[in-house]
Amino acid sequence: MISVDEAIAIILDGAQTLDAETVSLSDISGRILAADVLARISQPPFAASAMDGYAVRFCDMAPGAQLTVVGEAPAGAPFVGTIASGEAVRIFTGGAVPPGADHVIMQEDVTRESERITINAPQEKPRNIRPAGIDFHEGDILAKIATRLHDYHGSIFAAANIPAVSVTRRPRVAIFSNGDELVEPGATLGPGEIVNSNHYALSALAKSWGGAPDYLGCAADSEDAIEDVFSRARDADIIIPIGGASVGDYDYVKSAFHRAGGEAWFEKIAVRPGKPTWFGRLGNARIVGLPGNPASALVTAALFVQPLVRRLAGTQSDAPHFSTAVLTQELAANGARETYLRAGAERGDDGVMLVTPTPNQDSSLLTPFASANVLVRRRVNAPAVASGGEVEIVRLR
Repeated sequence: MISVDEAIAIILDGAQTLDAETVSLSDISGRILAADVLARISQPPFAASAMDGYAVRFCDMAPGAQLTVVGEAPAGAPFVGTIASGEAVRIFTGGAVPPGADHVIMQEDVTRESERITINAPQEKPRNIRPAGIDFHEGDILAKIATRLHDYHGSIFAAANIPAVSVTRRPRVAIFSNGDELVEPGATLGPGEIVNSNHYALSALAKSWGGAPDYLGCAADSEDAIEDVFSRARDADIIIPIGGASVGDYDYVKSAFHRAGGEAWFEKIAVRPGKPTWFGRLGNARIVGLPGNPASALVTAALFVQPLVRRLAGTQSDAPHFSTAVLTQELAANGARETYLRAGAERGDDGVMLVTPTPNQDSSLLTPFASANVLVRRRVNAPAVASGGEVEIVRLR
């Protein structure tokens, strides 16, 4: 068996960010930038009015003064000409401020009669004009390479007159289950059958990490059936078989993998849960074989699949990152395998991160993941830790 750190290093060895593709702004949320995004224009591209009112010269703003309205500047239809002393242009929010004007007086501060306005309120200083480029200027970097784009980036790029951006191709993550005992949700269960559930969380996780999950179904317990799925998945960047990774009489995944032409790089990890996790290559695809027990599959996915998806997707950070938290209960000494406990973590009133492992850590249980947001890392032969002691944690979500 190899250690957790050794397994991660082998899985990531030689893994490179995938090639780039261009996508429209409607499809960028969650994608990873393959190049810096530079503004094509300034925003706003001209000095714009922040109010409905009149564009004027501030030197004309004596209370009681009268100005002649020489035109209008609604949004999208600028006034043509320059404002001279004693003149005003009716302007609306978003309208381009005419040359010569350095102030917009609100319409509530004037009285208009025909084509003349009278200043009714003192004006303290020039205001109500948004300068050109107040948001960003042409050539500004709006987002750097490797940025994970969120929901607001589309509007930012659109305002900069950018219709599409270059992003890293999402790694295709082919997932399949294995086991004659598995049936799909909603089916009537026969003797010895259980519901096939792990792939739903794994697909959602792969997507959240930047991948494009592709569930290929459930392969029967035969080498032919499993080899067929491996053949269909060869074009994927990552292949995740779930189950069949142990040494039972009906565990055919690894033998079928070898029949398909795959090469295994390791077959066990000194980790609990998830000891049967294995890794190999099939053509250009990297295979991370996960155990069938739910906790084993989901914990090892977080530890070993997540960094690989993130590396291929081009994220700024791919390896699991550990921090410390304070235990709210005691933990017994650990044994010869690095152990990961599902736990809930939250900040106390003093800002300290407090962590509480879920009561039952059985590897068959799914419900602890509903409340668990971190894993507590227990290193090999770690001593017991009293309540109030510090432990390492890594985020699940």
